[in-house]
Amino acid sequence: MRKKNPFGKTAKLDNPYAVYKSPIGSFEFRVLKTYQTPDKERENIYARWFVAAKSDMTFGSWEYGDTYIHEILEFTTLTEATDDWNEHYGGNP
Repeated sequence: MRKKNPFGKTAKLDNPYAVYKSPIGSFEFRVLKTYQTPDKERENIYARWFVAAKSDMTFGSWEYGDTYIHEILEFTTLTEATDDWNEHYGGNP
């Protein structure tokens, strides 16, 4: 039996599953949906999340799209998250 993805339903911009921010610059990523379970993501170097992103380059507007997980985790820090997110991804902002 397949395991259900706990973050497969698209969240609202003002209530994301997690928020990641860049320590340098103004990048902010709000995770609105994941496409795989956290276990499957660990096996997939091309795993991605659906996010809303904002930075100086977007002039304060949100841009929506898919981003590779490894790019978010490499360049940002988790600043906010739901309890479920912390349980599955081990973060404690």
